[in-house]
Amino acid sequence: MSELLQGIILGAVQGLTEFIPVSSTAHLVLVPELFGWKGAVNTLEFDIALHGGTLLALLIYFWKDWIELFTGKFRLLFYLAIATVPAGLAGVSLEDYVSTTLRSPLIIAISLVLFGVVMLIAEGYRGQRDLERLSLFDALFIGFFQAIALIPGVSRSGITISGGLFRGFQRVEAARFSFLMSTPVIGGALVLEAVKLLKNPATYNAKLFLSGFLSAFATGFLVIWGLLWFFRRFSLKGFVYYRFALAVIILLFLWLSA
Repeated sequence: MSELLQGIILGAVQGLTEFIPVSSTAHLVLVPELFGWKGAVNTLEFDIALHGGTLLALLIYFWKDWIELFTGKFRLLFYLAIATVPAGLAGVSLEDYVSTTLRSPLIIAISLVLFGVVMLIAEGYRGQRDLERLSLFDALFIGFFQAIALIPGVSRSGITISGGLFRGFQRVEAARFSFLMSTPVIGGALVLEAVKLLKNPATYNAKLFLSGFLSAFATGFLVIWGLLWFFRRFSLKGFVYYRFALAVIILLFLWLSA
């Protein structure tokens, strides 16, 4: 299989799993491991390019929300900014550690199970609050949860939606805040990688990165739409059971390949 096709497939994987509470990072690490894909598609830099595709999907899907935030809903905009601080600080200080030590199948399997349990517990705290009733403490609380998502296998959407549920928000409102809050965090990571790319552009395959980017954008946009519909009607439990099953598969794979 050509590396270009691998990039398109991984872009689709990113778009499908970035917003679903099953950890996109886990899948981006495991799919290349499972099929023995090496090279640029199995790097953190390529992962960041794929996140750029889902960032564009967020910006386009929520463009009306962002216009409202910048033209009138300044209080909610301020709380979104506050919520990104913990993840931003953690990302800058722990980037090298996360990209090397924590990117292992065993840590991913543990995270899938542990934070799947957190998601199950959070469902019991779901209430009727909406984003108009968001407080500064809510923003910091959910922002802290987003910082935890740096650990591969956690899932940014899963842990931040859980944070919103723990604070008594409706599931769809928690998901909406999660998606909006992820935008500046993903954007910040892209800026950091863009600086590296400008310093050493010869190490990047532009055609490969663009194909993955577009694939992630297209699938991500559709998934955002589908998830907001889903969360109005159904709980996180189905995703949690998938996480548990995936963790078992990872552990079996590690045991068989030992």
